[in-house]
Amino acid sequence: MKTEHELYIISGPSGAGKSVLCKKLLEKYPNFIFSVSYTTRKPRSLEIEGKDYFFINKSEFLRGIKTNRWLEWAKVHDNYYGTCANFVQSGLNKKNKILFDIDSQGTEQIVKAYPNAVTIFIMPPSNEALKNRLKKRGSDSSETIEKRLLNAAKEVEKKVIYKHIIINDQLDKAFDRLCAIINKTEKI
Repeated sequence: MKTEHELYIISGPSGAGKSVLCKKLLEKYPNFIFSVSYTTRKPRSLEIEGKDYFFINKSEFLRGIKTNRWLEWAKVHDNYYGTCANFVQSGLNKKNKILFDIDSQGTEQIVKAYPNAVTIFIMPPSNEALKNRLKKRGSDSSETIEKRLLNAAKEVEKKVIYKHIIINDQLDKAFDRLCAIINKTEKI
């Protein structure tokens, strides 16, 4: 079993601000590497292959399930998402801290293998704020936004499995709370 904190998992509903907080965290802590997830969904307009996600087709993803390619995987919003097991092991072998931006299904799978993982759930300040953030993105249809809001309610129910919860009401304050968690766990 691992004795130090090497894996940091950030989860929360779509639109809670996870990606922005992860980006800021990676800028501040150079000893962290980001686990880029694989997905079967189509890229959004500003997303970059290999930086935001690895975009693959469904049949390749399903092959990865059969061959144990994924440390964790889940079907979310009608698309598959997964973390490459080899990437994580390689990062740990190099003594890196690994940052994940994944959902609660993936968190549960990783925590089974790595019980000392630091788990952090990002909450929006309200459902209305979440809806406004999703609309403001301008990348999803109203039907997709409604689906994301329904899934958000299910995701929030899972917050009890996380060691830390941050309400992202103001980005700078949420980031300060995130850094406080990182600083505390790095000293343990």
